[in-house]
Parts: sequence; structure tokens; C-alpha cells
Amino acid sequence: MQLIDQARELAPDTTRFRHQLHREPEVGLELPRTQEKVLAELADLPLEISLGADCSSVTAVLRGAASGASGAPAAGNGTRPTVLLRADMDALPVQERSGVDFTSEFDGAMHACGHDLHTSMLASAARLLSEQRHTLDGDVVFMFQPGEEGYDGASVMVREGVLDASGRRVDSAFGMHVFAGLEPHGQFATKRGVMMSASDGLVVTVLGAGGHGSAPHKAKDPVTAVSEMVTSLQVMVTRQFDMFDPTVLTVGVLQAGTKRNVIPETARFEATIRTFSKSAQQKMMTAIPRLLHGIAAAHGLEVDVAYHPEYPITVTDVDETIHAEHAIEELFGSSRHSRWATPLSGSEDFSRVLNEVPGSFIALSAVAPGADHTSSAFNHSPYATFDDSVLADGTALYAHLAISRLRQLSQAPSTEKVAR
Repeated sequence: MQLIDQARELAPDTTRFRHQLHREPEVGLELPRTQEKVLAELADLPLEISLGADCSSVTAVLRGAASGASGAPAAGNGTRPTVLLRADMDALPVQERSGVDFTSEFDGAMHACGHDLHTSMLASAARLLSEQRHTLDGDVVFMFQPGEEGYDGASVMVREGVLDASGRRVDSAFGMHVFAGLEPHGQFATKRGVMMSASDGLVVTVLGAGGHGSAPHKAKDPVTAVSEMVTSLQVMVTRQFDMFDPTVLTVGVLQAGTKRNVIPETARFEATIRTFSKSAQQKMMTAIPRLLHGIAAAHGLEVDVAYHPEYPITVTDVDETIHAEHAIEELFGSSRHSRWATPLSGSEDFSRVLNEVPGSFIALSAVAPGADHTSSAFNHSPYATFDDSVLADGTALYAHLAISRLRQLSQAPSTEKVAR
């Protein structure tokens, strides 16, 4: 039986698990219910499981390559090839309005980015690979990660040793992400090199002196200064940064005052910053404070500027991405695969893994069949929906990536394995 057929046989269980996760979404690094569900789903599989100390992560190692008369999988000896497969598990602080019959039961929390699909697909892939463990040419590390949505859970898991969980550094790492748009239903997409932007945060507080709205000359108005800062930042992007090395700066929080005739003591705003090169990111870190301090000084005010580097640029390894592209086309045909010409301005903490080991990241459209992927409610929307019918395909691809890459690594000259 082919891998995709096996994945389709598992699809009812994959769907059941996905719906369980969706009904009880958890946000952040601590996901006790989610972790418990994942452990229950993996309980009968021949996996070496470890849990995170500083987050509710689950790391599971599957030993391949049978040896000995008993035919039992060989113990890890630090020499066999190892591939890592990752799924993030956390939800968002969003009130669900999707209307699905398995909607979130927790107020203010929703799997609005499809991580419930990632987790259920990876759990089913672990089952498929466990059934074939005696034919695997190495080991597989399953990385079930909390805290992707702004908590840098990947960094925590890397620090706690997920990349060395099998006894040696993994050779290749693959992640997958579903989207409620971008591509037609069921389409896979890849991007060689820079795939997603870096993400940084900006928090700015302007310190003035309060007063009566009828006498602004007797106060120090932070509101007008903040207004100038917000517009000047947009001008800065167009005048100080190369249009062919794009940057995105969006102010999402703007706060000041309590009453229309009162000049407040302070005003503040927060922004997200997306860059696609280290040089642009470094330039932002110096250009923004310089601009904001200058505007504050011109108004006779003080300003506190806090620039927070968050996720680095997601850069896929070219060779690993080519392997992923071949895997997609072997399973589903070339018509199901697209290559993105430009990166996304979204960000991903899987970039932490790709900074350490070669690997790739794959997009999968889970928009409903027949829906307009250009106008459907997108990831992070309270109305976003992700179609269950892609679960079998994602499961099969996870498994095939591990099987095919381990086979390739086992056949490579030993010097190449060391170099990788």
C-alpha cells in the first residue's frame, strides 16, 4: 500500500485528533491540555519521549534501521542519519467566529493559524513511520512545539536539546504550515532561500506634561509628537531603505488620553517591523531611535524607545528545499506544487531551527475546496477556517520527507554526512 493510501486510512483518526485540539486551544509556552492529548496520541508507539522543562513541549525519537536477531530497532549510537519533523501546537488569543461545529470551547482562544492541523498531521506521521521503523535508514525526531505565536518556543526547545535528541545533531529539519488562503485548495508551496521575514517589535512612550486642552502652550503635548512619529516612520521607510530590499512597519497600538479636553502626560504606540535581510534589520535598529529622539527633541519632549528583536529571517536550505520539492511531486505530481517567487512578510520561529541545521519549510493551502483563496479569511482571523481534507496529504508528506531524506543520507559518502 502506498504512503498516501496509508495516510488516508488514518485520516478519520487524524481528523478526530485535530477537532479535539481545536475545541481546547491553549496560548503560549504552557499548554498542559495539548501536551496531554499529544502524549495520549503517541502512547502506543515505540517512541523515546521527553518533555520540556521550561515549556510544554514534546520531543519523540523513533529509532529506525533494525539490527540483531530480534529485529528490534537499533539503539541510538550517534552515527545514523537523523531527520527532524516539526509541528507547532499553540493557539492565538482570538475569539473564534468561524462557525465550525468543533469550534473553540475556550473564550478568547482559537486555533486561528492552523497549528491544530500541524500537530495532528505530525502525530499521524509518527504512527505511519512507526509502522515502517524496521525499514527506516536512520532516526526521526518529532518536535511538538508550543509558543510559536510570539513566545519563541522553538528557541526554548533548541536550548533544551531538541536538535540532539537522538544522540547526535540532526542532519535535516522540515516544518510545514497550513494557510487559509494564498494558494488554491491542497496546493503545496516552497521557497528556496529567504522564505519569510524577520520580525521585531517596537514600543515607544512619549513623556510630556499634562494640561488643559484649551491652553496647550502651558503643557507639553505628547499626542501631536506621537502623531508626527507615526507618519514620519512611514516616510523613513520610503526614503532611507532600498525598495528592492523591502521593509514593512505597521503601528498596531496607539494610546493617549482619557478625555477630549485634557492633554495627557504620556502617549504611546507599538509597531511590528518586518525585514528580509540582516542589513535592513540592523539599519532599522539604529534609524528608528534616531528619528524618534529627534522628533521628541524638536517638541521639547522626552521619549523612551524600546526595540525588541524577535524572530530572525526564515531561510531555507536550497538543497533541502529541492529535496522537499521532489518529495511533493513524487507523492502528488507537479501540478500540486508551486514555487514562490517572493517571500512572505510573516515570520516564523522555525527560523531558529533553520539557523542551526539545514532544512526547509513547506506551505500547504487548507482553504476550502472551491473557495476563493485570494479573498478567504486568512490566518489569525476569527473567521479563518482550515479544511480537514488536507490532513492526509500533510501526514503523507511529513512521513515521506523523513523516509526519503534518511535513505538519501544513508547512501551519501560518509564525508558528506560529516560535512552536513
